[in-house]
Amino acid sequence: MKTNPHFQDADAFYEQLLDAHTGLAREDSELLNARLILLLANQIGDTGVLKACIAAARDMPTTSA
Repeated sequence: MKTNPHFQDADAFYEQLLDAHTGLAREDSELLNARLILLLANQIGDTGVLKACIAAARDMPTTSA
């Protein structure tokens, strides 16, 4: 699992992601995120890597209490 930045252009990706959500209702935005997660997971394909990514994402600090 890669944990260091591995983007060709992180700013462009972030802008594309924000643009994709423009004008969407919250529910539609959440569905877009879910579909994107599944597409990216399919690109990774390795169950062990996906499991490690889920664990790492869950362990990341949040701003909520």
